[in-house]
Amino acid sequence: MGGKNPYLKAVDFEPATRRFRVTFRHDGRETVVDVDPAKLPLGRDGLPGSLLDIGLGNGIAIDHACGGVCACSTCHVVVREGEKSLNEQTDQEADMLDNAPGLTPQSRLSCQSVPNGTCDLVVEIPAWNRNLVREEHHG
Repeated sequence: MGGKNPYLKAVDFEPATRRFRVTFRHDGRETVVDVDPAKLPLGRDGLPGSLLDIGLGNGIAIDHACGGVCACSTCHVVVREGEKSLNEQTDQEADMLDNAPGLTPQSRLSCQSVPNGTCDLVVEIPAWNRNLVREEHHG
């Protein structure tokens, strides 16, 4: 499904056209990912080139119970730097975020947040938002 929920209005976003970096803060460490927009999308979950797509494509575990289609709040992240490069938050995303614990003014759903490449980002994956019990992916 790749970030598209057939029951919601399509999300407008500007895909990146130049390289940028995303620093993911998770599990008490930082992982820096160099993003080449020519290689996006990296997977099938979340909007193409979304923070969820970038994270999962680089081995960073971000919980996403709905498969990245803006139908839950489990992929909630906090964008500490670079928020201005993300597409505008939709009403549907804001409604889903209302269900996320620890909401901040910089909170976003990683499945719906697509950087346009105009600046680097720092993204925090809250520790309480991690699903430590997982099934293997059956792709």
